Amino acid sequence: MREGHEGTGPGAITPDGCAVELYARLPVGEEPDIIAAAVPAGAHILELGSGAGRMTHPLLERGFTVTAVDESADMLAGVRGARTICSAIEDLDLGERFDVVMLASFLVHVADEEVRRGMLRTCARHMAEGGCVLVQREGENYHTDVPRERTDPSGFTVRIASAVPAGEGVNSVRAEYVFPDATWTQTFLARPLTKAQFESALAEAGLEVDRCLTEDGTWVRVLPAARR
Repeated sequence: MREGHEGTGPGAITPDGCAVELYARLPVGEEPDIIAAAVPAGAHILELGSGAGRMTHPLLERGFTVTAVDESADMLAGVRGARTICSAIEDLDLGERFDVVMLASFLVHVADEEVRRGMLRTCARHMAEGGCVLVQREGENYHTDVPRERTDPSGFTVRIASAVPAGEGVNSVRAEYVFPDATWTQTFLARPLTKAQFESALAEAGLEVDRCLTEDGTWVRVLPAARR
């Protein structure tokens, strides 16, 4: 288990505390529609941190080609219909370019700044000429509006129980997922980023925000800085 990360509940747990069975169960929200509206029809998407295919499968259903990357072979075992690659994102170098590179699941908020730099370099390295990167950020009050919970229409409850300082600009976040037949928890480290910090991180990789895809700014379209 990665330092500062922990997961509990049935089934396999990945090094960052994610439960494979949980992520196979979680329903997809509006994310595939946000993505589909922002990129060309039929685009080839490099999905970084795909997990068990929560977004992969709806994107395939919408006619996209997807290459799904995750560091967990257990997670990738649940992906159907997409090419899968087991690799840490920051180490990935496929020697290929993609219409769309997607860094979702708040991965840009990874606690280790060098890992984040590597992730963003991976995004830039794999983006085709004329392509784009889609990044999902935490909401403005992600670390301050705690505790909070939401009951999904499908019948489970997700709760952000706490977000407490863990040193050097990093918080330890505890999430709880309660289903009628099982409960999972995940504790992980996350680094809040102001707008300026986020844009500075992109700039280090030669990238910059083109536009926000959602009113709350959690999804953004990113391009090479020279193309703006």
